[in-house]
Amino acid sequence: MRNRETHQRPTVIRGPVLTFTGNPFTHGLERTAVYEPDAIVTMANGLITDFGPAQRVLPRLPANAEIKNYSKDSLISAGFIDSHVHFPQTPMIAAHGEQLLDWLTNYTYPTELKYSDKDFARSVAQVFLRENLRNGITSACVYCTVYPQSVDALFEEAERLGMRIAAGKVLMDRNAPAALLDTPKSGYDHSKALIAKWHNRGRLSYAITPRFAPTSSHEQLEAAGALCREHPDCYLQTHVSENKSEIAWVKELFPERDGYLDVYDHYALCRPRAIFGHGIHLTDDELQVMHRTGSAIAHCPTSNFFLGSGAFNIARTLREDRLVRTGIGTDLGAGTSFSMLTTLNSAYKAAQLNGYSLSARHAYYLATRGTAHAMYLEDKIGSIAPGMEGDIVVLDMKSTPLIKYRMQFVEDFEEALFVQMTLGDDRAVQATYIGGELKYSRDPAEVRAS
Repeated sequence: MRNRETHQRPTVIRGPVLTFTGNPFTHGLERTAVYEPDAIVTMANGLITDFGPAQRVLPRLPANAEIKNYSKDSLISAGFIDSHVHFPQTPMIAAHGEQLLDWLTNYTYPTELKYSDKDFARSVAQVFLRENLRNGITSACVYCTVYPQSVDALFEEAERLGMRIAAGKVLMDRNAPAALLDTPKSGYDHSKALIAKWHNRGRLSYAITPRFAPTSSHEQLEAAGALCREHPDCYLQTHVSENKSEIAWVKELFPERDGYLDVYDHYALCRPRAIFGHGIHLTDDELQVMHRTGSAIAHCPTSNFFLGSGAFNIARTLREDRLVRTGIGTDLGAGTSFSMLTTLNSAYKAAQLNGYSLSARHAYYLATRGTAHAMYLEDKIGSIAPGMEGDIVVLDMKSTPLIKYRMQFVEDFEEALFVQMTLGDDRAVQATYIGGELKYSRDPAEVRAS
């Protein structure tokens, strides 16, 4: 076997680049957003090895470098990151007509029963990850099902592709169909075995995953807290304050707690690397707890609109005195698209409904470095810089006839970027690189030749 560290030919791409060096919400776009209209990105052995204006980088290129030139109508960015998604719900995306609790009963649970069959789980994982690549999503934090084999199926496929994925077995011991329930002990034991098998194996991480408070008993939440204490570098993912009926149900089930988030905080689940999906109806005091504990919110706008849950007010997480880490999530299958551009479109609308105008560059930060920050990964992914992992998306800024026409009239880069997140979708993704290797191209021949 050849030694990749010594002999791998670098991947070199050239074109316009947008990246971020920090948080524009707190430090301003001028200090944190970097746009180079003609730049070179060099990648080798999984990492970005060089980046800068083309004329500066060209003299530094290795002698064996071949440059892939993308046109001035392209945009090279760090790969998109999805902070909250359910791969098992891929077969039921666009299920009609219910709000959260009925939707779970009528659609989600019957679908997830199928994942006792690992071959079925593998077939869905393949479609799910292929759609991620086709939409420029290079990393994700993923819910599996109660069945451990669903976790194995996803991780096996992600490992084959070299993707950075966090995922975990759902913990659920009440208020769901009997065939989908574990117990506090079996959930703990299965999670413990999956952590030993998969956590920190290459680019894979484990996420301890109580579905949400109503489907876990006090004993199971205690067991989840124990897993977190024993494995502090694992993720914790769950749902919070998505739907008002859900919040009322939590109050009935946990009358001794001060609120929904306090259920999790009581069991020490509010912590660094904890990602709470939705958070639409969190109170100011609950946001302060998230700030204090280093927890993060996954903002899932297409799902929030689809299920009628509400419009998350992102401006409430940006206050300097209680800044809350915030990422973007597609939340399939209540979310309605794998496209991060479509998701940002909905994030803009959610902000507008709360009297806040989300700029295009702030939105792209959320989909890249912002979500990396929410996942405590901003030192590895989410930006283009030497030493970062080589996960890249290349967008076509004229991907449809309407966008091509509209782009004739844009006055600056900010407007051009806003057009993309308002009108763009999966058709805008030209190429996706994972660890410096081309894994998706609109021209399949390019992938076969790479």
